[in-house]
Amino acid sequence: MYAVIKTGGKQHRVKPGDVIEVEYIHGLGDTVTFHPLLVVDDDGKTHFGKQAEGAVVTAKPVGEQKGDKVRVMKYKNKTGYSRRQGHRQLMTLLEISDVNMAGEKKPAARKPAAKAPAAKSPAAKSPAAKSPAAKSPAKAAAKKARPRGTTGAAGEAAEGAGE
Repeated sequence: MYAVIKTGGKQHRVKPGDVIEVEYIHGLGDTVTFHPLLVVDDDGKTHFGKQAEGAVVTAKPVGEQKGDKVRVMKYKNKTGYSRRQGHRQLMTLLEISDVNMAGEKKPAARKPAAKAPAAKSPAAKSPAAKSPAAKSPAKAAAKKARPRGTTGAAGEAAEGAGE
């Protein structure tokens, strides 16, 4: 049984008994648990997403150490500018003690939905059955009241200029 966990911005494939090196974790207790797992393999059956939601990986801190040295070199041509710097990341050693699918939930059997009787009147069946004039009587009245040859704001501006 193995799982893929995410810690320190990296993903690690772990199984019970593994000792992994992760970025430094502040304030460690006796055990560390990783809850949102990416993938869990349970004897050849792979779980991910909602299926792996209840799975938990438990680890025990073993120690701390510094990682490999990373050398940083900055150089600009023709200016005499060069800088050298080194960096060693602090790391935490974790021993994986358990990969557990304890929260495994079986999907509930779906019940067939009870269908409501289809005794609807034909008029209430679709709103498109109404006539266009019945939809907006206020619009139709405003359209009739408007003088011919004018449309909207342009017609109002033409009326104002003639006075």
